[in-house]
Amino acid sequence: MVFRRSVLLAAVVLFLPLASAQQNQRNVFPGRRVGGGTRGECSARVLAHLVPETSVFSPAPTGDLALVRGPSAQPVPLAVTFRAQRGEAEEDLRRMPARPAGITLLRVPPIREAMVWESAFACESDDSTTADDLSFVETASPPALSLLVAVSEPGDLPVQQALAGLRQQCGASVPTAETLASFGLADLATAQWPKHLPVDCPDSAR
Repeated sequence: MVFRRSVLLAAVVLFLPLASAQQNQRNVFPGRRVGGGTRGECSARVLAHLVPETSVFSPAPTGDLALVRGPSAQPVPLAVTFRAQRGEAEEDLRRMPARPAGITLLRVPPIREAMVWESAFACESDDSTTADDLSFVETASPPALSLLVAVSEPGDLPVQQALAGLRQQCGASVPTAETLASFGLADLATAQWPKHLPVDCPDSAR
């Protein structure tokens, strides 16, 4: 019994600095869960991370994340990067093809250290079929920017549950207004948006 109490006390002592540091990160991270919004067809296109309003999120153990693309007459490819908030770890860059309005689900490994998640359209690419990787990541579209952390808070749970629901709709479509509202993004659903959004899950096999 004494041994178990000692182990528990040690775990609490180790957890408290991590939780305290994460709380500070949640308070000061300059996130922006909705990107786009500047002039121009491409750079004004809405791109949003489906995370809490603070733009700081702890994924469920499944590692599910999601982003939503707004409508566009000329869709372009999308760059999604994950990098350690601190340190010099290699970036995880994922290139996604041009798509119309819709939702994309992603999966990431378990978060151990805070990670910065950034997504942006390749607005500088005139020809998305021939653009190389270097020109692709040069973008004029303001990115969506979020921080992924290891320790969950109560505000993460509704988002985790909503993402689990979206995972069940891979390959299908979901109602636009209702889905955006479930993430606190109802104001994005203007008349230009389609009534339903397709859900694609390129990381399903991960």
